[in-house]
Amino acid sequence: MQDIIKVAVDAMGGDNAPGEIVKGAVDAVATRNDIKVLLVGQQDIVTEELEKYTYPKWQIEVVNADEVIETAEPPVMAIRRKKNSSIVVGMNMVKHMEADAFVSAGSSGAILVGGQVIVGRIKGVERPPLAPLIPTENGVSLLIDCGANVDARASHLLQFAKMGSVYMEHVVGIKNPRVAIVNIGAEEEKGNALVKETFPLLKECKDINFVGSIEAREIPHGEADVIVCEAFVGNVILKLYEGLSSTLIAAIKQGMMSSLKSKLGAALALPSLKKTLKAFDASGYGGAPLLGLNGLVVKTHGSAKANEVKNSIIQCVTFKEQDINGKISEKIAETE
Repeated sequence: MQDIIKVAVDAMGGDNAPGEIVKGAVDAVATRNDIKVLLVGQQDIVTEELEKYTYPKWQIEVVNADEVIETAEPPVMAIRRKKNSSIVVGMNMVKHMEADAFVSAGSSGAILVGGQVIVGRIKGVERPPLAPLIPTENGVSLLIDCGANVDARASHLLQFAKMGSVYMEHVVGIKNPRVAIVNIGAEEEKGNALVKETFPLLKECKDINFVGSIEAREIPHGEADVIVCEAFVGNVILKLYEGLSSTLIAAIKQGMMSSLKSKLGAALALPSLKKTLKAFDASGYGGAPLLGLNGLVVKTHGSAKANEVKNSIIQCVTFKEQDINGKISEKIAETE
């Protein structure tokens, strides 16, 4: 009998909860029969939403959590005070091995704090980074860190590179992934103090395939598989990426509808265009795992809809099957 991966999902987190979260869970179990989703949230509300769908009853279970952590709440205080919130209950399920993973579109701050305080870090990991996959010309790259550690040190970035390499090799399937550090030029002597301190550490590290610096304009071309930076830079890159993508897509659509001639051309180009635009839809790659924890925690966009929730749930299966936490633990222990 195949192993069943249990994924706890925050049914109350995000702008579109619980509707899109529940729909994403239903879509996930319709796609795979090796997943059981534990929807964590206010039982009556979540159950009412579930009643709209037909699905294998054994694959979805509602776990009651009366409280909700709002985005504007101070994260540390919220985690301490709201013990029966969907985020705290879900993370405790991972801690106590009642679930293999936890997925949430809720408060980023609460998820980051809860991940470290409740789930806990792997021994030797200094700081857990958020690491989303971003689309490129050649497929995807891993942006690490994109929001967890704004004031990172060189030793943190070195660990990010190692953890990111493990993830890209064993989850995405890229052998010997190319690692680059975000910089303002290709020359080794360029960069701020953090980059200058980190560069030689990455260069000397035998555990990774370091290819040097990468400028922001080269990221969409897929010049590296693992893109290393501290969270301030990473978050700016990610938000610009998302904003520019949506702006370009809207502009293309508007241009295609501007005249009869352009509409006729659009009709001919539409199949190829849809395929291209789909490749640059970030929701197709799931959420951002918080790497380096004792269990898997995945943060999806606050505006996530069903497709992103579904893909975030499904990505947990590969993470578990490939024992990513075990491989990260081994990689970090090698240098201690």
